Amino acid sequence: MRPVSRYIEELADRLAASGHLSDPQWRAALHAVPRHLFAPSMVWVNGGDGPGRLLDRGTDEAAWLAAVYSDTSIVTQLDDGATALEAGGENFTSSLSAPGIVIAFLELLGLMDHHRVLEIGTGTGWTSGLLAQRLGDQNVTSLEIDPAVSSSASENLKRAGRCPRLIQADGADGWPEGAPYDRVHVTCGVREVPYAWVRQLRPGGRVVFPWMPGFAFGHRTRLTATADGRAVGRFTGNAGYMMLRSQRFENYAPAVQQEGEQSRTKVDPRTVAGDSYGCDVAVAGMVPGVASVEEEIGDGRVRLYLRDPDGSWAVADYEPGHDDYAVSQAGERRLWTEVEAAYLRWVSWGCPERERFGMTVMPEGQHLWLDSPDNPIGP
Repeated sequence: MRPVSRYIEELADRLAASGHLSDPQWRAALHAVPRHLFAPSMVWVNGGDGPGRLLDRGTDEAAWLAAVYSDTSIVTQLDDGATALEAGGENFTSSLSAPGIVIAFLELLGLMDHHRVLEIGTGTGWTSGLLAQRLGDQNVTSLEIDPAVSSSASENLKRAGRCPRLIQADGADGWPEGAPYDRVHVTCGVREVPYAWVRQLRPGGRVVFPWMPGFAFGHRTRLTATADGRAVGRFTGNAGYMMLRSQRFENYAPAVQQEGEQSRTKVDPRTVAGDSYGCDVAVAGMVPGVASVEEEIGDGRVRLYLRDPDGSWAVADYEPGHDDYAVSQAGERRLWTEVEAAYLRWVSWGCPERERFGMTVMPEGQHLWLDSPDNPIGP
């Protein structure tokens, strides 16, 4: 059996080569807080588009270790614990996140010695342990809504010799007793940033999180708190995480119905859904509440589903060889009409890329902007 240190060093080398790992302190933390101490003995390993393999440490420890020290996510809970991992399923509710995205977010924090960090979503406890290794246990507070997950994380951290403050609570509320924080580190996707996180930051403090508005993919986001109670910042890359429990999509948008108002469009639905990450951000900002799913339906055809939390929905179908494409939509909103208009508005701006967009969070809510906070975009 190869020594664990070899697995860790090879993982660190891969993360450095991919551009995720640049700070030697995080490389040292990977060794000091070994990832395998936070992986259950039986895990589902992501196969690319979803978990593909069930690995049991008891029957093949070498394969289990190789998976744990690969740059992939490991599903550790199904159906909020109602379904055993060995039974399998598609409702993944907790995981050991892929090391590359973990380190990318940790480096985005820009930590300094003695910073106090509030973490939203303890999960297995691995990122809490990495933060505690970097800053000291006393400077890390981690919130987890699921009592079983929180209890398991506590045991994992004890094995790793770390003891940050773990609290079983709804992360959407933050933890005011420990405020002000220098950083807020979020390990779950959010559509709407809870203002409690901003309120509990000191001026100049940062919150980093996966912004997952529902349209297309998610985005790594870093905001900085201002003196007047706002947080302002930009999008820096891709991020795909399980959602904050209160913002899960299954509680957010109903299934698309089969009948609706029929029309046709000259805009290729594939272009709207896949042009660029800048387009994704712009559409999400100009069509608030919209969620999308793109599906290949055979013979080169592609279907784009759109929906919102109040029951409006739309379907746009690309079909090869056609000059225009079928659209069906219903509800209070005409979602395809809104999304198409937002896409063409983005085109009229010169197709700006994601890095030119940013977000401002205030007590009244959040909005997106292009190039400057003084240039908000909206419906």
